[in-house]
Amino acid sequence: MNAEPTAPSKNAVVTGAGSGIGRAVALELLGAGWSVALAGRREETLRETASLVSDPAAPRTLCLRTDVTSPDDVTALFDAAADRFGRLDLLFNNAGTFGPRGTPVEDLDYAEWRQVVDTNLNGAFLCAQAAFRRMREQRPQGGRIINNGSVSAHVPRPHSVAYTATKHALTGLTKSLSLDGRPHRIAVGQIDIGNAATDMTDRMRSGILQANGQLAVEPVMDAADVARTVRHMAELPLEANVQFATVLATTMPYVGRG
Repeated sequence: MNAEPTAPSKNAVVTGAGSGIGRAVALELLGAGWSVALAGRREETLRETASLVSDPAAPRTLCLRTDVTSPDDVTALFDAAADRFGRLDLLFNNAGTFGPRGTPVEDLDYAEWRQVVDTNLNGAFLCAQAAFRRMREQRPQGGRIINNGSVSAHVPRPHSVAYTATKHALTGLTKSLSLDGRPHRIAVGQIDIGNAATDMTDRMRSGILQANGQLAVEPVMDAADVARTVRHMAELPLEANVQFATVLATTMPYVGRG
């Protein structure tokens, strides 16, 4: 009896893969047989992510120190991924920063505003542009980009003007890329996440400012639940697309926030 044919490996780039959501998604993809280029600012945390793969026979990983705000770094990332893996099937556009916490808009330094915009919006654009170029030119043509948004793309928190503005802008980026990708079999979607348990959400367990001015502890969810959702989006055929998905801790103050 002939053995079942082995499905070809799929290849992904995950930014911000050294911790949090990026790490969880990278591990989920690796566990499912993907090859993954892990990108982030610190190579040591990327290597920590790669070391957490439980199956020693898991697909290859590539760890690349990358500043997504640098066009040269982004070009080098996608060149290296292409050299190692060839085809690019997925970009999980995840790198981001919240910026200064609890700073009222009137006190926000312009340099701090720029840092958030450069990372969350400009960095997402640069990575999406590089992925788009690869996916358009490769044969068979096409691929998928999943942008990491936030529930702040729908409703803000107090004192979060830079983060919220960039996440709203990311929604526009997602919609525009989705439209422009149609002729090239490039599917683009966005996952908006609320209160996944990461370093960024540690403060929610001790109390975070609410719209009424009070501090309140908020529930969180396992980042692995987010990763499974991203994998589902990633493994759909290119003829199907999750345009927007919202995954959040069930009882967090989101519906009716404020």
